[in-house]
Amino acid sequence: MEGKEEDVRLGANKFSERQPLGTAAQSQDKDYKEPPPAPLFEPGELSSWSFYRAGIAEFMATFLFLYITILTVMGVVKEDSTCKTVGIQGIAWAFGGMIFALVYCTAGISGGHINPAVTFGLLLARKLSLTRAVFYIVMQCLGAICGAGVVKGFKPGLYQRESGGVNFVHPGYTLGDGLGAEIIGTFVLVYTVFSATDAKRSARDSHVPILAPLPIGFAVFLVHLATIPITGTGINPARSLGAAIIYNKDRGWDDHWIFWVGPFIGAALAALYHQVVIRAIPFKNNN
Repeated sequence: MEGKEEDVRLGANKFSERQPLGTAAQSQDKDYKEPPPAPLFEPGELSSWSFYRAGIAEFMATFLFLYITILTVMGVVKEDSTCKTVGIQGIAWAFGGMIFALVYCTAGISGGHINPAVTFGLLLARKLSLTRAVFYIVMQCLGAICGAGVVKGFKPGLYQRESGGVNFVHPGYTLGDGLGAEIIGTFVLVYTVFSATDAKRSARDSHVPILAPLPIGFAVFLVHLATIPITGTGINPARSLGAAIIYNKDRGWDDHWIFWVGPFIGAALAALYHQVVIRAIPFKNNN
């Protein structure tokens, strides 16, 4: 108890567990349910309507995500224009805001992945089966292609002139810079997903109310602010693939491997960090 009282005195924990914050606060002894690891293969899912419903939700969410965000990118007026629109900050808000809204809408159906890198990270953490992960990634990519295709259908000339919102390593940066930006950016996103949806953390820190889609969307917003000047910000292989396929020019495929390898490495590192470091924190405070 001496160490604990010292922490309180120094401000490391201003509120002791005997005086929790808010009406939703619970004691450190609150039970929580840890779901068992998902099996690698689960053939029974293929006969379940909820499995296909989740895939449809991922398709629609990624479709709407690409539709809104690529339209926003197309609406940005060049710097030499006298009438500017949203700019980089607006693009970042569009990506982050749509993730917030779509995760909120689909979390109860499919988990609200909307990103193959997120799905891959959760697969490594045994949060879903390989069967479901592959299905999700296919549906996400198809949704992204359709979303970018609808944007191109509105104004094909503008779409081609503005490079279709494709991701590529911008001039002044090396391939290593682009790969590093994608790895770290995806790490931030997937780490936030793990932290915001972890049942153990929610029970242990229940005095800190949290709405999971909010920090996830905010993480996407911040990563876009930081890395749009480097790669246009991928951190989502489906987003990069959909734009590249519909644009269908050499520039769309330049360095495209970065936008798969980088996010998958970042997701793997986030899953490893969460399992080894964050999950190792004891549920009860034994000080």
